[in-house]
Amino acid sequence: MIIAEVVGNVTSPVQMDFLDGRTLLLVQPLTPQGAPSGNARIAIDTVGAGEGDRVLVIDEGNSGRQILGDSDAPVKTLVVGVIDHVEVGGEHVYNHYEEVSA
Repeated sequence: MIIAEVVGNVTSPVQMDFLDGRTLLLVQPLTPQGAPSGNARIAIDTVGAGEGDRVLVIDEGNSGRQILGDSDAPVKTLVVGVIDHVEVGGEHVYNHYEEVSA
């Protein structure tokens, strides 16, 4: 699992029945402290996340298929949670509620 920030929505002209009614998000992997880490990727949203949210992402096909309950799903990357706060070594490095009010 990785921490990422939702940086946008994705609309695809590719028509696959599996993706009907599913939201695709562009997510940027982050370090726990919030610095960009690696390349952005497209993820299927399973939790109703939106742009600017810090999220928990699964980037492994079998786990994604198990979550979706479809052993044949053409999926690799899923947003599976919205992060409220991150603590590293006893120090709070991210708090969603402080970010929103700032």
